[in-house]
Amino acid sequence: MIAPIIASLIVIGTLGLILSDKLNNTIAALAGAAVMIAVGISLGFYSQEQAMDAIEFEALGLLLGMMILVAILEPSGFFQYAAIKAGHLSRGNPWRLVLLLGAGTALVSLFFNNITTVVLVGPITILISDLLAINPVPILMAQALLSDTADVGTSVGDPASVLVATASGYSFTDFLTHAMPVVLVAAVVTLFMLRFLFSKELSKNPTNPDLIMKLDAGEALQDPGTALKVLVILIMVVTLFIFQRQLNISSELIALCGAAAALVWIRMDVREVLQRVDWTVLLFFVGLFVMVGGLEAAGVFEPIAKALSGLGHSNPRLLGVVIIWVVASLSALVDNVPVTIAMITLLTSLAATGVNVRALWWAVVFGAGFGGNATSIGSGANILIVSLSKKTHTPITSRLWSRRGLPVAIATCIVGSILFYLFYPWLSG
Repeated sequence: MIAPIIASLIVIGTLGLILSDKLNNTIAALAGAAVMIAVGISLGFYSQEQAMDAIEFEALGLLLGMMILVAILEPSGFFQYAAIKAGHLSRGNPWRLVLLLGAGTALVSLFFNNITTVVLVGPITILISDLLAINPVPILMAQALLSDTADVGTSVGDPASVLVATASGYSFTDFLTHAMPVVLVAAVVTLFMLRFLFSKELSKNPTNPDLIMKLDAGEALQDPGTALKVLVILIMVVTLFIFQRQLNISSELIALCGAAAALVWIRMDVREVLQRVDWTVLLFFVGLFVMVGGLEAAGVFEPIAKALSGLGHSNPRLLGVVIIWVVASLSALVDNVPVTIAMITLLTSLAATGVNVRALWWAVVFGAGFGGNATSIGSGANILIVSLSKKTHTPITSRLWSRRGLPVAIATCIVGSILFYLFYPWLSG
């Protein structure tokens, strides 16, 4: 009985450190993992071998491969080029900017980490808003909210999707056929909500719409050759993702081979590329994997799985809706990665009791994606958008985000719940 209590306290303490910002997230996760292993060995419920087995190296390999592709594409100026082109197409209209820059960020987030996309496109968004003398908040929040909503539409767009795909065995195509339709409806609802919530800001006409046309997109694209090569490789990678089941190739192998092909073809300095890879995120995942593995070894999930197994057998649709809202609520307070890792272990335990969890994986995906919109700390993209807004005349506060982001999160979760309930047979197929 003491092992589950101590294991839970270790994880709760680590999450407390992460939320309080008293310790770097990665350091807190690795420290929590070290404590979990030490306590597990001393009490006899967790060994070094079990800790290593708990690490999902397949998910880490997939993330690393896609990160390397982003690291190669980033210095080419492609993201800034695309943002300026979107500005030209909008001709200074604020609502068109929301549509083009928000949808563009969401589209890129289907394949690359939305944090990287926001970091690169956010400053250009602020520059365009300054030239037009319009409020950048609707555009910035649209980029975060739409990317948070959309990036769970593929198995590589969001870490939560990567984790679920690895654990469930669902392929890239499975995400396109099962998750993407729900995500598209949620994205449309998000746009309608943004139009309503920011109606006052979006109704103001820009002061100097012609200034945006003077921005030279060509100057932003510093290395068009590299950008073209990476995009060609990305198309090849996505094609392999689509046919991976027929070819019997794993997602992580495709991503890593794509990264290797890009390095060979473009011949960039490998050390420079690897310096741009966010290793702290990968190490953060390692720490979380080890801690959740300790929870599983201590038997923390067994009573929860037994309590939910009854509902899972009698009304799995309702259980899926409950999972969507629970995961969404937790993802609004904590990064969706630890929530997803914990839910994966819980669903695995539920499956062991005979519950059909095929559709429940999608409930985790929808909750993790839509719930992060609720608060300014619900996702990494949200945190970065808030940080970027501090450089403007209209910084985004936690209160402002709650007034605009929380309604979006609730609306998309309602959409996800309704569609999950109606199309449960399809999602469980």
